[in-house]
Amino acid sequence: MCMLSFRAALALSALLSTSIAWAEVTPPPQGVVSLSASASLEVTKDLLGITLNTTREGQDAASVQSQLKQALDAALTEAKKAAKPGQLEVQTGGFSLSPRYTSKGVINGWQGSAELIIEGRDMQAIGQLTGRITTLTISRVAYSLSRELREKTEGEVSAQAIARFRAKGADYAKQFGYSGYGVREVNVSGNEQPSAPAPMYRAKAMSVASSDESLPVEAGKGVVTVSVNGTVQMNK
Repeated sequence: MCMLSFRAALALSALLSTSIAWAEVTPPPQGVVSLSASASLEVTKDLLGITLNTTREGQDAASVQSQLKQALDAALTEAKKAAKPGQLEVQTGGFSLSPRYTSKGVINGWQGSAELIIEGRDMQAIGQLTGRITTLTISRVAYSLSRELREKTEGEVSAQAIARFRAKGADYAKQFGYSGYGVREVNVSGNEQPSAPAPMYRAKAMSVASSDESLPVEAGKGVVTVSVNGTVQMNK
């Protein structure tokens, strides 16, 4: 055990000596500059997602569950008539059933909820469908970018951000008296931000829209931003 510890100590000492010697003979890099550049593009959101739900309560759990299933089945049957892949897609959401307690901790009934989620690019068809569903009410409306539009937009914006990063590298190298530069490391990242917050009163108004009329739909804008960060080595 002692012999192994002694050998390990010798090996560690040799490694540290080599590292120190290497640090002494290797000068720190010169002419290294950190750069950042970004580009943004505002696009109209092309995907609409609507969540509809209903709640029921009563003294009997089986009765509450049956009422929820009936309401959800009716809505799902109506939604499936309008379903189109990519344009209008339907799926069930949360389905819950839980006891209701008195202040003394005694069960005095049951309550539950059921959800239906409608999503797609055909916003007019989705708005019309919500007007034909009478057993559920709208609880949430959200607009977003589809994966295809996001990837396409990020591709365009990435090219702009990278071009700006390269232009900065060439400009800085020239100003510091270097003939050019080389990229040492680089990181490219993208995100999406809403161009303006959605007004709360519109969401509330849409959630109580009468069941015999279509939901008014109007997609907002989203801003796709790509950032490029890294370091460059300026060359003589």
